[in-house]
Amino acid sequence: MHMNSAPHLLAEDRPEFDRLLDEALRTAHERPELASLGERLNAEQLRTMAIGAIALLTAAAAAEYDHYVKLRVERRDEALSGPGSAEDQRAGQGEGDDGAGVSAVVAVLAPVLAGTAMLIFLVVGYTLKAVEPEPAFADTMLTAGWLFGALTVVSLLFAVIGLLVTAVRNRATEVVAADEPGAIPDEVAQAREAWRHALLERGILPFLRDALADPSVGPVHPSPRTPKAGRIPNLGYTRPDFTSPGSSSQGPRPGYTPPDFSSPDFGGPETESP
Repeated sequence: MHMNSAPHLLAEDRPEFDRLLDEALRTAHERPELASLGERLNAEQLRTMAIGAIALLTAAAAAEYDHYVKLRVERRDEALSGPGSAEDQRAGQGEGDDGAGVSAVVAVLAPVLAGTAMLIFLVVGYTLKAVEPEPAFADTMLTAGWLFGALTVVSLLFAVIGLLVTAVRNRATEVVAADEPGAIPDEVAQAREAWRHALLERGILPFLRDALADPSVGPVHPSPRTPKAGRIPNLGYTRPDFTSPGSSSQGPRPGYTPPDFSSPDFGGPETESP
């Protein structure tokens, strides 16, 4: 039975090993040393072999992995030690978002309401002026309509300015978010990349290269020999040594002697004594 996980590889990092292995197999045609992929061994067979030897492959990058895990644990501890500051930042962001939302609603509704009022007052005012005799408040309706028209223009101007300010503010927020530790390659991300590079270059690729170069490994050789590098696991099997029940290797058959049957010792009536 092959090992499916390395003793020193955490479960949360196992998917990263699988991704690196799949990527190496997918881009094998771009590497001259892996050009023979598919002649004796296909990608699925190589993947099975690599998973069986995962402990050996990950051991090739053990130093980088230990450094990466250490930094990751330290960063998590630092994040847990100061949860209040992160919550305050999230709360401040939430308050800012609420304020921006109210401003956006006002900026949209003000021109609409002012424009609607303008239309109503102007239509009513001009309708009244067409009536004979002209009502006294017709001019008042027209004046109110033009006032709402001016208010519509002003509110539209403020809405445009508000949209521009919001766009600039969001752009600045995106730049700040990009500068946060989790968004750019920090010390932990660099250690992770160093581990990935070491695992690929010193573990996965050499294993695949040795497997493809070893003529004893393949579907035509059910019992491959153990390579000198010690990287490729033995994928063969040996048949059980079945022997027939009567083979000579078991020695001579056990013999037996039949029971010695004899007739009872008696004589006829003439031999009996009187």
